[in-house]
Amino acid sequence: MRSIHDEGPFAPCPNPFNFTAHVLGRAADLPDKIALAVLGPARAERWSYARLEQAVRGTGTGLLQAGLKPGDIVLMRLGNTVEFPIAYLGAIAVGCVPVPTSSQLTAHEVAAMIDTLKPAAILRGDGIACPDEPGVPVIGQDDLEAMRDLGPCEYDMGDPDRLAYIIFTSGTSGKPRAVCHAHRAIWARQMMHEGWYGLGEGDRLCHAGAFNWTYTLGTGLMDPWSVGATALIPEPGTAPEMIPLLLKRYDATIFAAAPGVYRKILSQSTKIDLPRLRHGLSAGEKLSEAIRAGWHAATGTMLYEAFGMSECSTFISASPSRPARPGTLGRPQKGRRVAIVDEAGEPVPLGEDGTIAVSNRDPGLMLGYLGAEEETAARFRGEWFLTGDHGAMGEDFQIEYHARVDDMMNAGGYRVSPLEVESAFHDFPGLTEIGVTDVEVKADARVIVAFYTSPAPLDAAALAAYAGERLARYKQPRLFVHVDALPRNPNGKLQRQALKQVYEAQHGQA
Repeated sequence: MRSIHDEGPFAPCPNPFNFTAHVLGRAADLPDKIALAVLGPARAERWSYARLEQAVRGTGTGLLQAGLKPGDIVLMRLGNTVEFPIAYLGAIAVGCVPVPTSSQLTAHEVAAMIDTLKPAAILRGDGIACPDEPGVPVIGQDDLEAMRDLGPCEYDMGDPDRLAYIIFTSGTSGKPRAVCHAHRAIWARQMMHEGWYGLGEGDRLCHAGAFNWTYTLGTGLMDPWSVGATALIPEPGTAPEMIPLLLKRYDATIFAAAPGVYRKILSQSTKIDLPRLRHGLSAGEKLSEAIRAGWHAATGTMLYEAFGMSECSTFISASPSRPARPGTLGRPQKGRRVAIVDEAGEPVPLGEDGTIAVSNRDPGLMLGYLGAEEETAARFRGEWFLTGDHGAMGEDFQIEYHARVDDMMNAGGYRVSPLEVESAFHDFPGLTEIGVTDVEVKADARVIVAFYTSPAPLDAAALAAYAGERLARYKQPRLFVHVDALPRNPNGKLQRQALKQVYEAQHGQA
């Protein structure tokens, strides 16, 4: 048998359709229910469904009054506040195309994004880095907040295949790619509700991430709201060791986080009393068996892992109704068509290694990379979109994760291109060559390490400061290692996997 799994197509997306109208589809039935609570140690800021819908649709009206129109690209440079999802949904409601970005990005990085996007406007929060762009209107935080009280906009209904939003992800070329998604992407996320979350209207789902992280936007906010559940988000600056107290105090039934958050929580507690918690969700990077077992021992609840990417969100997962076999990610969600393929795009026999691929008919798959048609086409082999990760499918259709086929790094749940990090140092005085990779410095903890050559060791603090001016915090190397030469193959290509061996030789195994 071949490594291909298909349980039949998912229900087609309605037409006409609007992403935001779907997310807030339960608001009219549940006006007084708490849609969002921002959790602090003493109190929570609460938003009812009625208040949330008013703020979103009022913002949509305000954006139109500011001169925006359907199809306009809107760059979001907002902080970790509730205004982020409100502005995001408000823009999509009226047919604009928001581009959520991390507030950690530097002005240098944002300038490159602006050059790619040619946005019609920039939504900018106080203190958020962004270059001044002549001719591009800037709508500030105060103006956005004032829009919440305007009359409700009409939803811009239309073809579910039209562009809804754009997100940036690092590419193997070293240049972040602009991933274009259709309105139907939110419809496709329903496959995760049963295939990963076990999500229902009665749930109170707490996500540990920031408002302006796409993992939080989808799993922590859009999906709970679309079923009428309550979203719980810890207030900015909440330390991981405080999260168990918040989960208990606010009766969370599902908890979602990146593996690193679970690791930090477990480093502080070996016994955690969470009487209402049903289970936890993990995504963003590979979950180790040590964290999975430690969480179960501490809480008595299971962790369910999901695999995906910015181009398709998650499509392989474990769930309460279909747990993963030990050592696997789980299986394709119901409605997905997934295969393990060879270099020609042909499914390999069951049990054999190959590239994890998802069908180009998947309703959650991206429309393409903005302005990069050749790069978009290169990711497909016939029917299959290639993820760039290797795995193997068992006879039960559960999938083992093997490794990335490229050198992409994973820093705290963010995929980071080593070429992008290396290029940031190209003119540092005295540095002759540099290569970066992620290294496991201790059990379940990976950081970006920069290996460089120079006539003499360079000042690590100066290197770190230089990175801080050019790279978002999560992209910055945490360690700088001086080496005599970088490892290369006979053709002169840098061998980044060998850099890990250099670190282990100098510092010992993790």
